[in-house]
Amino acid sequence: GGHSGGMHSHSPYSQLNLTPDQSQQIGRIMFEQKRNRDEVTERYLQMLTPAQQKSMQDELAAKHIKAQSDVRALLKPDQQKQFDVIQQQEAQRRADHAEFQAWKAQKAQQAQ
Repeated sequence: GGHSGGMHSHSPYSQLNLTPDQSQQIGRIMFEQKRNRDEVTERYLQMLTPAQQKSMQDELAAKHIKAQSDVRALLKPDQQKQFDVIQQQEAQRRADHAEFQAWKAQKAQQAQ
């Protein structure tokens, strides 16, 4: 398929034959929307007790793991190997990000 400006072929917009400029602008809008959604989620998370936050994160993690294993089951053995490598890289990236966030939060508390 013709990839243009970062819009994936499974995107609902892929059948619109967008110009690269349109595709880039839509990408920006989608990115902004995700960021806004994350901010709203974060705001409501703050209202939960630590126990509720933990329950929510555990449930989301379980659903994520289930989805990953469903995807993996569809793959051929050589694809599964590649998938596992990608999963490890993602896990490492998330761990690094979490570490950075924790460091940032610690810095913010020290500044108060």
